[in-house]
Amino acid sequence: MLRRLQLFLIVVMLFGIAPAARAQDGNVMYAVAEIEQRLRNHPFEIQDRQGSRFEGDRTQRVTLMFPDSVMMMVKWAKAAPGGESFNNVPRYEIAAYELQKLFLDEKDYVVPPTVARIVSLPWYQGLDRTVRPTFSSTSSVLVVLQYWLWNVTGTDFYDQNRLRADSVYARHLADMNILTYLIRHSDANHGNYLISKDSANPRLFSVDNGVAFRSEESNRGTEWRDLRVDRLPRATVERLRGIQRHELEAALGVLEQFEIRDGELIPIEKSANFAAGRGIRRKDNQLQLGLTTREIAEVHARLQRLIRQVDSGRIATF
Repeated sequence: MLRRLQLFLIVVMLFGIAPAARAQDGNVMYAVAEIEQRLRNHPFEIQDRQGSRFEGDRTQRVTLMFPDSVMMMVKWAKAAPGGESFNNVPRYEIAAYELQKLFLDEKDYVVPPTVARIVSLPWYQGLDRTVRPTFSSTSSVLVVLQYWLWNVTGTDFYDQNRLRADSVYARHLADMNILTYLIRHSDANHGNYLISKDSANPRLFSVDNGVAFRSEESNRGTEWRDLRVDRLPRATVERLRGIQRHELEAALGVLEQFEIRDGELIPIEKSANFAAGRGIRRKDNQLQLGLTTREIAEVHARLQRLIRQVDSGRIATF
């Protein structure tokens, strides 16, 4: 099986295997809807599993094989007991992914497909005997799966000379910076921001968004929670201008919802917000994850501040 996986990875890296109609580009090999559906709902087998950056890392790079033999690599992040801890906040990771959909087209997403997945405790303990249920009174584990990007690097993603000379790079960097500003991204560790190696389409990505929104202060690097670029794409600004507070609440207030059945967490259709002042909410046998009213209000305030800076001429558009 390992030999089969190695051959698969070599073929993908050399030639790419996704049909052109399904691939976005050399970084994302399938359409977003297909990635989301597979990662949320399809059964899979794990073919390979190792630390994302080093052995023992909090997150893992995992290769999944689906029943139709399609393989995908993901970043696998197990939620902390209770649902969140510093630098491990599933609702922040998912909120960053969902927020960008309000102002970016799929081909320009700066956060790769990021979804919640529930796995059974006995199954997970086959991988890690120390794992415990995410929430009390259940035998389930919440995992965040993020599509693993191809053909990217964390080196020289911010190039001030290129920013002035290359309008395509400038647009992608500005789109990423808008997102990191709106979510108050506060973790500039190396590897959290990536750039495509395709010089003709230098997409930029923010792939670790757990230290954001109302995270506690840290020393992990906060420069990208501010607007570092001095000009923004006009088309993106116009889409931002049209976002209303109620749209933010609809997109971010309830991100995931589960029902407890026979001790297992089962994903169900999202309903009205149980308790908008809390990010993790339980009501009877149901559980919700989402941004709080205050977190959403702060996103909206940052959005309005950005628009005012554009309208006053402090930030140019192109």
